[in-house]
Amino acid sequence: MKFSRKKYSNETLIHLYERLLKPRMIEEKMLILLRQNKISKWFSGIGQEAISVGITAALEKDEYILPMHRNLGVFTGRDMPFDRLFAQWQGTMMGYTKGRDRSFHFGTNEHHIVGMISHLGPQNGVADGIALATKLKKENKVTVVFNGDGGTSQGDFHEAVNVAAVWDLPVIFVVENNGYGLSTPSSEQFRCKQFIDKAIGYGIEGVQVDGNNVLEVYDTVKTLAETLRKKPRPILLECITFRMRGHEEASGTKYVPKDLMDTWAKKDPLDNYEKYLLKEEVLDQKTIDATRKRIKKEIEDGLAVAFEETHPEANTQTELADVYAPFEQTIISPQSQNKTEKRFIDAISDGLRQSMERHHNLVLMGQDIAEYGGVFKITEGFVQKFGKDRVRNTPLCEAAIIGSGLGLSIKGMKAMVEMQFADFVTEGFNQIVNNLAKIHWRWGQPADVVVRMPTGAGTAAGPFHSQSNEAWFFHTPGLKIVYPSNPYDAKGLLCAALEDPNPYLYFEHKLLYRSVKDEIPDDYYTIEIGKAKLVSEGADLSIITYGMGVHWAKEILASMPDVSADVLDLRTLLPWDKEAVATTVKKTGRVLVLHEDTLTGGIGAEIAAWISEHCFQDLDAPVMREASLDTAIPFAPTLENNFLPKGRLKRRIEELTNF
Repeated sequence: MKFSRKKYSNETLIHLYERLLKPRMIEEKMLILLRQNKISKWFSGIGQEAISVGITAALEKDEYILPMHRNLGVFTGRDMPFDRLFAQWQGTMMGYTKGRDRSFHFGTNEHHIVGMISHLGPQNGVADGIALATKLKKENKVTVVFNGDGGTSQGDFHEAVNVAAVWDLPVIFVVENNGYGLSTPSSEQFRCKQFIDKAIGYGIEGVQVDGNNVLEVYDTVKTLAETLRKKPRPILLECITFRMRGHEEASGTKYVPKDLMDTWAKKDPLDNYEKYLLKEEVLDQKTIDATRKRIKKEIEDGLAVAFEETHPEANTQTELADVYAPFEQTIISPQSQNKTEKRFIDAISDGLRQSMERHHNLVLMGQDIAEYGGVFKITEGFVQKFGKDRVRNTPLCEAAIIGSGLGLSIKGMKAMVEMQFADFVTEGFNQIVNNLAKIHWRWGQPADVVVRMPTGAGTAAGPFHSQSNEAWFFHTPGLKIVYPSNPYDAKGLLCAALEDPNPYLYFEHKLLYRSVKDEIPDDYYTIEIGKAKLVSEGADLSIITYGMGVHWAKEILASMPDVSADVLDLRTLLPWDKEAVATTVKKTGRVLVLHEDTLTGGIGAEIAAWISEHCFQDLDAPVMREASLDTAIPFAPTLENNFLPKGRLKRRIEELTNF
């Protein structure tokens, strides 16, 4: 292994040595503790430390790094206190996730680190968002995100690299090429001989380094970072290395040929660098021994503190309170009495525009939303008013863009991501349910992202442009869901969602866009989140619904003059208004829960179960539900009408009132 110190001082070389030694000594201690059953699991980075150490040392302290399992050198390189780091691995309260997540699955803005989730790829989109924020703020900073060679097979990686290329984002995509994805060799992961070849397809630079040579890694990244700060652009950095331990210790290394292990053992990054420094008389054995002794004491002192703590004492109230970022909503009323008749779609556009004026850190992202104005023209004219930095066309990559929204949030910005159709959110599902929804509960980071979801049937658009998929997310703690049924609520709920630092799914029914209109305030205003609205009153039964269901219920009841009913518009689905539901149930004693989504496992099932459990004594009949058929949504209008619940609603009302 050839080392070239170039113009770096002895101080720099010694600094790199100490940074290289720390993760190795911690790992060696962890392997002992693992055998002693004092820790539960360990992902070893022995043999790969030069990458984490060299890159971290090359960056400025306030530049974000998004590491993986085997990047301990990133955490130690940012001078993270050993006691807190060890406590994190033990799952105790002193750790960064209060015992809620394991090992390196955490982040800390104090140290400008955003940890991974187990799905590996999603952190790349988050890196894009962080880099976008630094670019918009003109901070001249670089973001680095780590990937294993196996993880680059995921779509999230490809999406994020492509977005960074199109937007000229200052991201270094690091690929630690160690030859295996767990036990699967590279030959079964990809056909190219080297990762830098992939850079050509994205139209970006590809740089390859010896990942075991800490000086080469440090110098390369330092040089690249300096250029990226002046000329933002992404770079694919391939680090050739080898993992000397298993994927995690239980996996072992039997799948690796012995001669390959022997070859790479000779390329150990620490041993070779230490020999080089001794040869160059930068270090002597006495200094090495003293350094090891000092680091060993730091490790032992940190462990002594971490091991004093036991697992957290469970407190249900605390666990539930941390699901959402703290936010006390202040209801904003219109400043004047001026009103204008607006369609549902105009109300959404109005709320979005006024929110952009109110929140200068709000960025809109979505396919075709810029000059084209979106497929439904909601953002038409926004580019002229707010500019392309804040109203951004995106490639076809929902996962990367939702991840970018989270990255913007980490940098203190707000994001609105438009799904062209709610159906397409499946492409970004992982980012929503595993990143946005869980990040505050895991390590206290708000996800200030609103995902707009044009939803619903009735336009003969078939099974991939008509789904009602709100129930997919209703089951996920950490999300908030709103679903307006009229122009007034559409504007007020959207403005409220964009104020809240928590992640929202904002469902807007496409059939309502141009078919419903009302006079609504011209001024900015908000509506209380979690508060239902009684849109009509009666004594015979209660219809609990939302979205298009509100209009179906009112229309059918208008044709039944002998029936009077409460129609309760939930408006917010998560959290939903239990008090309002209980009040109407107590009043009428008969309940029908109506929604456009399919019946089985729908939101109506949860509401019906809750009513049966908490309002049983107030009921005069079984809680009934009406919803769409348990099939995909058909294309032909006759079939679609049969699929939807509207045609069955009158019969169900009669059945309930006659019980």
